[in-house]
Amino acid sequence: MSQPAVATEFSAPVKLNVRGIKLTDEQFARLCQENRDLRLELTAKQELVIMPPAGSETAWRNGTLTHYLVAWARIDGTGLAFDSSAGFTLPNGAIRSPDTSWVRRERWDALKEDQQERFAPLCPDFVVELRSRTDRLSDLQDKMQEYIDNGARLGWLIDPIDKRVYVYRLGQPVESLDDPATLSGDPVLPGFVLPVRELW
Repeated sequence: MSQPAVATEFSAPVKLNVRGIKLTDEQFARLCQENRDLRLELTAKQELVIMPPAGSETAWRNGTLTHYLVAWARIDGTGLAFDSSAGFTLPNGAIRSPDTSWVRRERWDALKEDQQERFAPLCPDFVVELRSRTDRLSDLQDKMQEYIDNGARLGWLIDPIDKRVYVYRLGQPVESLDDPATLSGDPVLPGFVLPVRELW
């Protein structure tokens, strides 16, 4: 008996136009719950973004990245760190899930309990996107700019493929760093330093 084929490569994200459907927050949340093997986002233009599960290498990198942020946040105590499963409803209406993120505690505490349990209606103060081999760099750059335009104070687009990091800061031009040894979160995340070469 032949064995079923096993997928060894993941496809790029797919975008579906759902403007005519006009998905409510509740419908989108249910769609996510019923398709837990997929990572879903909704753009401000009402495009449903369907992303396959992360490959093992990308998942390891993301776990390492999230570990460092969570460890710092627990000691710092001024905010909460989130992994890639957290969704946020941005001011422009998009529902996005950064690979890792951080929100100041006073902003989080200002939300109602039901808002915290769903896709919190805010843009994180700090966001990170980690490029995988199936990601188009231009798509991630647009996404990072969207975070900044919606209130993020600091963002890192980490590209292990080219060993490059793009740093986004509110009100400043994007900074491109070639193979940096570390990344500093100051002043948004005081004292947070990521040994970024561990992700290469």
